[in-house]
Amino acid sequence: MSIQLKTVLRRWGWMLLMLYLVLLGYSHVTRMLAEPPEPLRTCCSVTLPAVYQDRTGPEKISLSYRERPAAGGRKTAPIVLLHGSPGGSSDFERLMPVIDGSHRLIAPDLPGFGRSTRELPDYSIRSHAKYVLAMMDALGIDQAHLAGFSMGGGVALSLYDLAPRRVKSIVLISSIGVQEMELLGDYHLNHAIHGLQLALFKGLRLGLPLTPAFVHNDISIAYARNFYDSDQRPLRAVLTRYQAPMLIVHGRNDILVPVEAAIEHHRLAPQSELELTGENHFMVFTKPDLLAPRIDGFIEQAESGRSRTREDVDEAGLIAAQRPLDPRDLPKFIGITAFVIILLLALATLVSEDLTCIAAGIMASQGRLGFAMATLGCFAGIFIGDLMLYFAGRWLGRPALKMPPMRWLIRPADLARSSAWFSRQGPKVILLSRFMPGTRLPTYFAAGALETSFWRFALFFFIACAVWTPLLVGGAMVLGGGVFTSAAMGGQSILLRAIIAVLLVLIPVRFLIRILTHKGRRLLLSSWRRLTRWEFWPPFAFYPPVIIYIFGLMFKYRSLTIFTAANPAIPGGGFIGESKAQILHGLAGANEFLPKWMLLEKGMSGTEREAATRSFMERNGLSFPIVLKPDTGQRGSGVAIIRRDEDLRRYLSLADFDILIQEYIPGDEYGIFYYRYPDEVAGRILAVTEKRFPVVIGDGQSTLEELILNDDRAVCMARFHLNRHSDRLMERIPAGEHLPLVEVGTHSRGSQFLNGEAIVTGALTETVDRISRAFDGFYFGRFDVRIHDQREFREGRGFKVIELNGVTSEATSIYDPENSLLDAWRVLFEQWRIAFEIGAINRKLGAQPVPARTLLAWLVAYREKSQGHDRFLDQTDEA
Repeated sequence: MSIQLKTVLRRWGWMLLMLYLVLLGYSHVTRMLAEPPEPLRTCCSVTLPAVYQDRTGPEKISLSYRERPAAGGRKTAPIVLLHGSPGGSSDFERLMPVIDGSHRLIAPDLPGFGRSTRELPDYSIRSHAKYVLAMMDALGIDQAHLAGFSMGGGVALSLYDLAPRRVKSIVLISSIGVQEMELLGDYHLNHAIHGLQLALFKGLRLGLPLTPAFVHNDISIAYARNFYDSDQRPLRAVLTRYQAPMLIVHGRNDILVPVEAAIEHHRLAPQSELELTGENHFMVFTKPDLLAPRIDGFIEQAESGRSRTREDVDEAGLIAAQRPLDPRDLPKFIGITAFVIILLLALATLVSEDLTCIAAGIMASQGRLGFAMATLGCFAGIFIGDLMLYFAGRWLGRPALKMPPMRWLIRPADLARSSAWFSRQGPKVILLSRFMPGTRLPTYFAAGALETSFWRFALFFFIACAVWTPLLVGGAMVLGGGVFTSAAMGGQSILLRAIIAVLLVLIPVRFLIRILTHKGRRLLLSSWRRLTRWEFWPPFAFYPPVIIYIFGLMFKYRSLTIFTAANPAIPGGGFIGESKAQILHGLAGANEFLPKWMLLEKGMSGTEREAATRSFMERNGLSFPIVLKPDTGQRGSGVAIIRRDEDLRRYLSLADFDILIQEYIPGDEYGIFYYRYPDEVAGRILAVTEKRFPVVIGDGQSTLEELILNDDRAVCMARFHLNRHSDRLMERIPAGEHLPLVEVGTHSRGSQFLNGEAIVTGALTETVDRISRAFDGFYFGRFDVRIHDQREFREGRGFKVIELNGVTSEATSIYDPENSLLDAWRVLFEQWRIAFEIGAINRKLGAQPVPARTLLAWLVAYREKSQGHDRFLDQTDEA
């Protein structure tokens, strides 16, 4: 497309947009200023108070109605004809003339419809029932026969619920009733759909330039509100206690209200007469001559007292009426309901393909939706959704990843990996990605971004989708059907049964999907090991016994925070948020055991920080790598090993916190847990941890992803490592190359912790004690050190203290896989007992514990401050 043509199209586009906005503004202004047209009055109207659900308001509404007086002066109860939605009294134009002339007929325009007031506070069937009762009062009608068509049947039943004495009989014509037979069968799901429908109509009304006359005669909002405001759940109970005569006339070919609804209504009201015809939903319009004789005969019997009431029903009928609904009696989705279901399935796949296919399979297992239709709906949604991903990649490219929703769904690293995979494997990837969780979105986006042939892409995806969708829907149909109808689910709501069935099917489906691939099987192994090996348990599963023990110590020492006095030299004893720079400054008396370091304060600009860093490196004769970390941080959060200029600039510009720069110390890492009672001369080493950094060794054939998944230890933290090295996962590592996965000694970030107590010697203990005594006011905590040689380390020399942690540090040797869970708890119990004992001694010596309120405030402040620690670490060498 030429630049000139693009300019012309852009200009016309702006002109059309401006014209639309002008017309829309004009239409809204004229509609606000225009008066509603006067209603056409063919007969009559009454003025009634507006109904607000269960109360009436001061406002007045006009209710119009058609009336045909009784001929011959016969005194019988009038027949009130209640129309459907959307509709009006005109629904009965052809029926009223052919009903027996001896009956008085009244056909109201229910408020919101016809010639009655359109704007209402409540459009529900229950409110409509109250309006009809008020109309009967205004017309002096004590008792009436009610004939409800479609939605009007719900009004008739609601009126009986409000005033049973006022109802002499009910005729239900193609009528709604119990909730389970309406649309999806569940109130909450239906309410959501009706809400979407209402929002659509309101959006069209607001967004289209409409004339005032059109708006005032538009019934779409009233229709949508009628369904949205109504609740059919009470109608089942109304039917089960209905006492008067009832006639149910329903067409077997009704595609709006299934014939099963009429059969269920007849079961619940066993005194009713059930007439099933070969007609559709609109008998009132098309077959008045068929309906009139049935209505006449029924009304005549009701007037003469010859109709059956509930008192005339035998015991078997009453027992049958009390039985709960059998799910096997639910109707098959047909007509507009089937269309809505298929459309919803297609839309739902854009949110979750698996859940949607499983839900469709369960519906198919109930016979409510054919397998072919269920599969078609899911297939259409999946196919269209993935084509949208392709076109997003092709038309928008990588910039789209910076905008929602793509930035929430696809990470740049995932796209890079999928692009490399796609470039190497070609369209075969499309087939494979359908069965590999987490690869579909970036792969299809990458296919578009790489400008793959659309027809080639569509063909391969069509094949993949045609295989995948029937398998998943069919599997859910087989597995979910038994769950849905099991005896254990008896008495539960349809929605709850559906949710439970979906979850019980989803778990094995996800499991089966994973075991189809090597990656999936190894990730399942990773999950299993993290579940069965306590060292990987989350804090909420591991720490409760320790917390209970700590509460016991608090009770014993009559203080919630006495442990914070264990290290008077560190704020809060090192509980949370302590400054690493302040601690290193306190260790200045043992400077030969410290790396070179400097603090960069938050207030400095990125340029100033970079200049200060380079000056620090030059002054101390350092080169890359160096270590950058937050001055207040724990568990390795925000720690990065910087090896390049661009990573240094990125870290310094993005980090909005005080930064500690440290000389990088190579070598093995150990954790030494030390304590000393203030009234004792020498301290002790409670535990030593040997920290091993996971390393994979290339074979020249396997990718980094495969090496991580195949490594017996790395697989335990597979998801972390895969995420950490996402930009290199498709890279084949040369044979013999050792690639460290992490270089920071933190268990939660992949390091393996072993019991290193064998390395402890008297010389080492003496050196650690001397370093500790150099920090006046420090008695309890863990030194993280890097060593050059184990022999020198045993002799108490040749190591550097890279960090010192206070009371919340752990004797991390507990995470040795050889330790039992009970062993770990025992060590932590001992550690906290010592912390409380030292804190109690220091309190006697004048140290003041930090108040609990202050400690809590520090904790909250740290959580807020630490949220941004890792936002840049996927772009640096280490975390």
